[in-house]
Amino acid sequence: HVFEDTLDDGHRIAVRLTIRGDAMTIDFSGTAPSVESNLNAPRAVTMAAVIYVLRCLAARPIPLNSGCLEPVRVVIPEDSILDPREGRAVAAGNVETSQRVVDVLLGALGVAGASQGTMNNLTFGNADFGYYETIAGGAGATAEGDGASAVHTHMTNSRITDPEILEQRFPVRLRRFAVRRGSGGDGAHRGGDGVIREIEFLAGLSVSLIAERRKSAPYGAKGGAPGQRGEDTLDGTPIPGRASFRVRAGQILNIATPGGGGYGAPDESSS
Repeated sequence: HVFEDTLDDGHRIAVRLTIRGDAMTIDFSGTAPSVESNLNAPRAVTMAAVIYVLRCLAARPIPLNSGCLEPVRVVIPEDSILDPREGRAVAAGNVETSQRVVDVLLGALGVAGASQGTMNNLTFGNADFGYYETIAGGAGATAEGDGASAVHTHMTNSRITDPEILEQRFPVRLRRFAVRRGSGGDGAHRGGDGVIREIEFLAGLSVSLIAERRKSAPYGAKGGAPGQRGEDTLDGTPIPGRASFRVRAGQILNIATPGGGGYGAPDESSS
């Protein structure tokens, strides 16, 4: 079982799964070397993503401990984006590259379309406060059914701030928070839809966005269509998925998160 996918900057994450009897080898050879940016994922994060996928595949709940990996051999190239050398930045690797590790493992197994593949990390603040949220998107479809819409997927397990609390505590107005209809990939089972989150700033602030799947779409599986890529705009002007900028009072940030990939060719749904 072989699969690869790329981050939006073009760096590749590749995997080969080999199963012999009761043992499995997960080999990430062919993955890109570590990078100058902060997309490097520490080895511990890569291993956590591996354990997560294996536990998802288990037919019953199993304890989370190192025994999960006794029958599994994991090969991660040294000084790769999944095991960087000391001194490399890793902030986005924890939240973004870890998602792509899950994508390539599930892709190699062919059990699901890709989920949104990003945490859509948004921060804003000034000298007096800082605020951070991750934003939901679409889950990938499987042979069992459609992907869920407007949910946090895989490692993104945080709950977003209620609109009333957000507007009471911070100088922002939440203009829209809605399901991004039709953003999930078509298929015998459709991928889940992402969300649209539109924020108006009521004061001058510093803003940062770290998000993936703005260039590479969440793949579909077994003939399913990919989900839509994420899109971000400031006052209607596109901005990249990884950006830091200043805003003035009255400016509006719109974040449209990716949908999940579909599963199975669409005409199979009638069979």
